[in-house]
Amino acid sequence: MQVEILIPLGFFAVVFASLYVYLTTRNKERLALIEKGASPELFKAKPDASSGHGSFKLGLFLVGIALGILCGYFLAEGGMEEEPAYFSMIFLFGGIALVTSYFMQKKNLEK
Repeated sequence: MQVEILIPLGFFAVVFASLYVYLTTRNKERLALIEKGASPELFKAKPDASSGHGSFKLGLFLVGIALGILCGYFLAEGGMEEEPAYFSMIFLFGGIALVTSYFMQKKNLEK
């Protein structure tokens, strides 16, 4: 058997095992809480005041990554090595976007 086939099989086995353990543990925990008298309504997802913030954060993060790629291109054209230019700018602008998203969400929640 070739080694190349073992890596994807191992990856999918680990993903499957992780999901299986997570779901069975969650089910057992919920059943135990219901037996103790907890309401099943406890497990239903509730609409949160922060709904929509996840898509806002993702959008701002992707804009930050795009700006990082653009700035990395300009740095690479300016004489810097290509790999460090792209990686540093992507991480820098992606991080700035996430921090900006945090402060904007914090400001909106205070209103």
